[in-house]
Amino acid sequence: MSRANATSSHGIVTPVLLAGGAGTRFRDVGHKLSAELPDDRVRPRETVFARALAAVVDADIGRLTVVTGRLGADDLGIAGRDDLTIVHNPDWATGQMTSVHVGITSAHSNGADVVVIGLADQPGIESSAWRAVADAALDGARIAVATYDGRRANPVALHRETWQLLSTTGDEGARGLMRLRPDLVVEVPCTGSPKDIDTVEDLTRWQSN
Repeated sequence: MSRANATSSHGIVTPVLLAGGAGTRFRDVGHKLSAELPDDRVRPRETVFARALAAVVDADIGRLTVVTGRLGADDLGIAGRDDLTIVHNPDWATGQMTSVHVGITSAHSNGADVVVIGLADQPGIESSAWRAVADAALDGARIAVATYDGRRANPVALHRETWQLLSTTGDEGARGLMRLRPDLVVEVPCTGSPKDIDTVEDLTRWQSN
């Protein structure tokens, strides 16, 4: 039995990977999600996007929705994959929250009770983090946020009761709501790294580790 089926009696979870950003700080060498990371003890040489995607797929918490934007499904190498739901955000240039809502709308249409949202430019997020915040939401948390050494980061699980409370604009994701409604938030300690790749210098640090 898959994990998705095993947890269905407690609610349907839809993981959402946001891959819709412009990547404007990553200059002169293409888009950051298409940049290559070296192999490590677990993963082969692959793109930033592919490594982030693999972590969500390996978490096995539900059918994954990928939100595209500046880069489309062909650019990301996922066109035609029947194991993913791929949705495009036509308003990707106006801010991350538009991609969040595109992902939530897709999840809602599939009957989801919980969305777990992460970013495609954070290849150090581990499968265990996706599972941990999903479990916390299924256990009753309205917002479950991963923490690393006590600092909040991604992924974030949002119960459907919170979706209408989210801002519709901006780049903060769920952080604004967590500040406004700390009573809804459960912190979930996780392993891995929430560092994102925004610049060529960020990539160089990854490649040299």
